[in-house]
Amino acid sequence: MAALFAFTKRWQEAKLKEGFMALAIFFLVFIIMWTLTGQIVKILVPVAGYTSWFTRDTGSLVLVLIPDYIFFRVFFLKDTTTVQQ
Repeated sequence: MAALFAFTKRWQEAKLKEGFMALAIFFLVFIIMWTLTGQIVKILVPVAGYTSWFTRDTGSLVLVLIPDYIFFRVFFLKDTTTVQQ
């Protein structure tokens, strides 16, 4: 949903090219953050994981939500309207 929102917002504000650029940046940040959080989770979670459904990959995806949410709020949900005085 976030990627679709970023694409649509940039496409409507600028051009189609800007929409694809926003998608590329969003997925690039997601992939980099998933790699970094994967290394952190390797230290915290045992090889077998805690349960059959909460493995290292699941833990790293849960951890990637935090920086990805901050990135999304800062770059895509910022208010572009200015108050005139």
